Amino acid sequence: MAIYLCHERPDLVDYETEVVDSRPGWVLLAEGALHPGGGGQPPDRATLEHRDGVSTVVDVAEEGGLFWYRLETADVLRGVVRVRIDEVSRFRVAQLHTATHILNALVFQRFDGALVTGVNIEASGAARMDFDLPGVDHTLLRGLDDDMNAAIRAGLDVRATYVPAESAATTPGLVRSRSVAPPPTPDGRLRVIEIAGLDRQACGGTHLTNTAQSAPVHVTKIDNKGRHNRRVRIALADAT
Repeated sequence: MAIYLCHERPDLVDYETEVVDSRPGWVLLAEGALHPGGGGQPPDRATLEHRDGVSTVVDVAEEGGLFWYRLETADVLRGVVRVRIDEVSRFRVAQLHTATHILNALVFQRFDGALVTGVNIEASGAARMDFDLPGVDHTLLRGLDDDMNAAIRAGLDVRATYVPAESAATTPGLVRSRSVAPPPTPDGRLRVIEIAGLDRQACGGTHLTNTAQSAPVHVTKIDNKGRHNRRVRIALADAT
């Protein structure tokens, strides 16, 4: 789990920086403040203004610990560029990622520590989480809708801290995925997202700073995905 610039400076969404390297359709910047995605979260969207026009960033890829931005066209950039991160998209994803933590917390608490088996967040305003919940009544999962929104209305503070990676082995519930644990930072720490009084778990994504910043969230569908997995689909109210 890298410590991304967007973790340290979430307000850095419009800035100038130098092109370090470029090849057709790809660019490496001196300061890259886009979240690269991962863990079910899509990468940030952005445009790069340069001396020849404007290029749109459509993806982020890691090579040797460096984050290259893939462009929509085969532009080769040089010199100084102005980065404009899509704040609307980032905020929407942050709302959804925070909502998935609320959902995860409720499922973990009420269904005997059920673990996550998959997650996907869409920039359009919807997300899904898969849980290891064999035989659970779908009505009980749909009933989490009201409790999720109660947590949003409660205005719970959301903060990020770092703990030694070995804490994951001794702190129940710090890592909630059945198959994948977040990788530690180069100095052996895990980034932990805490929703005051509700949840605390390792995560490298982008989140709100208070749950009240989120639009209401609705459970839109429950699916059976195999014998064990139950897929809970949610959406922001302003996206449905």
